[in-house]
Amino acid sequence: MSNRVIIFDTTLRDGEQALAASLTVKEKLQIALSLERLGVDVMEVGFPVSSPGDFDSVQTIARTVKNSRVCALARALEKDIDAAAQSLSVAEQFRIHTFISTSTIHVESKLKRSFDQVLEMAVGAVKYARRFTDDVEFSCEDAGRTPIDNLCRMVEEAIKAGAKTINIPDTVGYTVPSEFGGIIETLFNRVPNIDQAVISVHCHDDLGLSVANSITAVQQGARQIECTVNGIGERAGNCSLEEIAMILSTRKSTLGLETGINAKEIHRTSSLVSQLCNMPVQANKAIVGANAFTHSSGIHQDGMLKSQNTYEIMTPESIGLPRNNLNMTSRSGRHVIKHRMEEMGYSEQDYDMDSLYESFLTLADKKGQVFDYDLEALTFMEAQADDENHFKLEQLVVHSDSSEGNAKATVTLEMDGKQITETATGNGPVDAAYIAMAQASKCDINITSYQLSAKGEGQNALGQVDIEASYNGQSFHGVGLATDVVQASVEALIHVMNLTWRADMVADCKEKIQQKRRELGGV
Repeated sequence: MSNRVIIFDTTLRDGEQALAASLTVKEKLQIALSLERLGVDVMEVGFPVSSPGDFDSVQTIARTVKNSRVCALARALEKDIDAAAQSLSVAEQFRIHTFISTSTIHVESKLKRSFDQVLEMAVGAVKYARRFTDDVEFSCEDAGRTPIDNLCRMVEEAIKAGAKTINIPDTVGYTVPSEFGGIIETLFNRVPNIDQAVISVHCHDDLGLSVANSITAVQQGARQIECTVNGIGERAGNCSLEEIAMILSTRKSTLGLETGINAKEIHRTSSLVSQLCNMPVQANKAIVGANAFTHSSGIHQDGMLKSQNTYEIMTPESIGLPRNNLNMTSRSGRHVIKHRMEEMGYSEQDYDMDSLYESFLTLADKKGQVFDYDLEALTFMEAQADDENHFKLEQLVVHSDSSEGNAKATVTLEMDGKQITETATGNGPVDAAYIAMAQASKCDINITSYQLSAKGEGQNALGQVDIEASYNGQSFHGVGLATDVVQASVEALIHVMNLTWRADMVADCKEKIQQKRRELGGV
């Protein structure tokens, strides 16, 4: 049996389902390209039949990504499989992942069918998917609670039908490692054609056991692990990609297994997913948390000074995290910026030097010193910039009177080349600015969440504002970054306003297409 474990990333499918606001196609593509650099073997990037937006994003990624196999999810229904195949057809090679529930509670309560009927649907779905590709994966949803006789039967028939990968999910995170490992061991002992497929596992973290269950499964013969960056996903999340990668790397001599993951891309990919998905990584998170390589105890610090491996079983450099944050000033040239970006794992294709250097100089004039984490933040914001923005901030003037308990803000917005200025009062400078922006733009946006965080350390740290807003039944995520928190707040709302404007443009275009079809008699 091969010692190579296939890494199947589902950040853009299972992970995205847990987000308060959907990612844009551009944001999904950013993550997909980062996953490709990270070295994932397969990336599941969406559920195409669910919406036109998901279909578009799957197709865009399938057209762009070359070094990882792109996969789309489909229920055991022909219309789902058709949508997946159509969205993926632009890729040279792709995978269709079809699934159906197999546990008694799901079969009887959710599907309201007999197990034999479900088995027939599963076999039919695999055979139908094989019309489009030889790379078909089949999942037994809620396998962890499926009677073992039924599970063995389902796996055997799915392999006979042509599935090359069989996924055994612990969908609700119910099993413990010995139990889940026993399921995998039983399948290898009882399914006669098990050698004709790769056995995969997809574990959820409801009891905090997703990584432990996945590691136990590969010890019993599974050779694909389905996971997400930072462990994001439904409910308590999924198996964490970075934890799996570093466990298999750090304990290779014991486990005898390896992956194709480029570990030095872990930190950068984790940061990107955290930023775009608006899901901060907890400080004590294994591998990528802020405290993962921090030593506070005097005994630990003394040991580290004598020998690094006394209290570190891996180094921050091994996941692409520079041990030292070097500061730069406005006197630093472009070659210094380029060098620091390379040291942090960024290639020249990841940013526009002219734009980044201009932003760097502006920030350096304000802060005096700029650090590596500032450069990363600026790079992230540059990547979010869009030349087709409808709304732009031209001027912001704020006056706050703490004795009176109110504030006044004057905001000038540019919209389609026209400038509109509005002044408003509020119970604080951010509130006043937001009211003025609403008056100027006429946008009816309801802000449902506002978060302020510091990017960096000390009083000169950059302020990052993340907001979530609802508009016409949709949720949107906006982010702003500045040394001034009011400006950062305004930029975050500008970001959301531009997203809603583009959503309106898409909806208007679709309505015109539908109207034209009606005029043509449905042709």
